[in-house]
Amino acid sequence: MSVSREDVEHARSVLAGRIHRTPTFTSASLGVSLKAELFQKTGSFKARGALNRIAALTPEERERGVVTWSAGNHAQAVAWAAGEEGVDCLVQMWVGVSPLKAEATRGYGATVDLSPPDAAAAYERALAVADEEGRVFVHPHSDPLVVAGHGTLALELLEDLTDLETVVVGVGGGGLLAGIVTALDGRARVIAVEPERAQAFSAGLAAGRSVRVETDTIADGLAPPFAGELPLELCRGRVEAVLVTEDEIADGMRFLYARAKLACEPAGAAAAGAVLAGKVEAARGMAVIVSGGNVDPQQAAAILERQ
Repeated sequence: MSVSREDVEHARSVLAGRIHRTPTFTSASLGVSLKAELFQKTGSFKARGALNRIAALTPEERERGVVTWSAGNHAQAVAWAAGEEGVDCLVQMWVGVSPLKAEATRGYGATVDLSPPDAAAAYERALAVADEEGRVFVHPHSDPLVVAGHGTLALELLEDLTDLETVVVGVGGGGLLAGIVTALDGRARVIAVEPERAQAFSAGLAAGRSVRVETDTIADGLAPPFAGELPLELCRGRVEAVLVTEDEIADGMRFLYARAKLACEPAGAAAAGAVLAGKVEAARGMAVIVSGGNVDPQQAAAILERQ
C-alpha cells in the first residue's frame, strides 16, 4: 500500500471544479506565505481526501455505504462528500465530542453514533460496522486515496510559489503531511509541527509503527490516539519535526486572527505558532499551512481573550 505523485495528480483531476482552490498569500509580519485551507469546503483540507476516496467507490460499494471514525473535520468532510456522491454515511463518534461538530456532521446528511465511550472504542466500532454491514471504511489518515487527495494542496503551492523551498504543516494522524511529502517528491523540505501534548506521529516514527498515545491539547484536530501506518511509512526519513506548547498554539491562533484576519482553529494555527515562537525560522520560499477553521466559538473566544 503506497501513494505516488501520479496518484496525487489523478486526484487533482477528480477534484477539479468540486472543491475550492484555496488562496496562498504573504504575511509580512510572519515573513512567510500562508495557505488558507480553512476556506476549503467543510472548513478544512479534509474535503480533498474524503471526496477523492468516495468518488472512487464502485457501484456495489456505493450501495453498501461508508463508515468513518472522527469527531471533527474528517467526519464533516466524509459526510459532505458522501452527500455529494449520493452515498449513505455513518460516522462513529464518542461520548464527550463537541456537540457543534456532531451537529455539523449530521447537517451534511450523515448518521452519527455517539455511543462509544472514547475514541479507541469508536474506532473498533467503526471497523466492526464495516465488517458486519459491508460498509466501506474511510480511514482518516491511512487510506491511499485520502492521502492522495490531501496532496493536491501541495500541487497548488508549487503553482502559487515558484520559489517554494519549505512547507510547515501541523501533524496529527499524518494524512495531510504524507500527501504533501508525496506531492512535493523532494521539491521542498517539509517540517511537521506537533503539539507537545499529542505526540502520536513522533511516537510512531520512534517505534517504527503506529502506537497508541494519550493526548490532552487544545488542538483537537492534531490529537488522534495513534498515527496512520501509511503516513508513517511515507514520511519516515523525509520530514523534520518540531514540537509546540499549548501557549505557542494559542499564540499562533491569536496572531492569525489579529494580523492575517484568519479565524482558524487551534490545529490550524500550530504551524504558524512554531514560526512565531522561533522554533522554525521564517525564510524566503516558506509556506505555512492554515489547515482548518472549525472551532467551538466559546473555545475560540477564550483563546483570543487569553483565558
